[in-house]
Amino acid sequence: MRRVVGGVLVIAAIGEVDMDTAPTLGAAIIACIDEADGEPCILDLTAVTFLDSPGLTMLLDATNHAHAVREPLRIVVDANRPVIRPIEVTGLDDELALYHTISEALNAKKPAN
Repeated sequence: MRRVVGGVLVIAAIGEVDMDTAPTLGAAIIACIDEADGEPCILDLTAVTFLDSPGLTMLLDATNHAHAVREPLRIVVDANRPVIRPIEVTGLDDELALYHTISEALNAKKPAN
């Protein structure tokens, strides 16, 4: 699902992010980043029930794309264990811009490049 919140594009993923769904979600996130025109793109994972290694790879690839075009990708995870646990176990919590709420992600300052 895609919507605009406070002038910022937000993509909300629902259900499982796995080898079948990660490519489609990844393409949607890349399109969001490319359309953002210097503004952040927010990925809301709070309704995701499963995240496996293709999903983690997709998150890292999307974050790297955002860095390459100097547009932040802000990922909302709250305390959703099926999402936050694999991110923490793999150490990606140090690589990804994680937030607890969409409001927090909207209000975050753009990181210095």
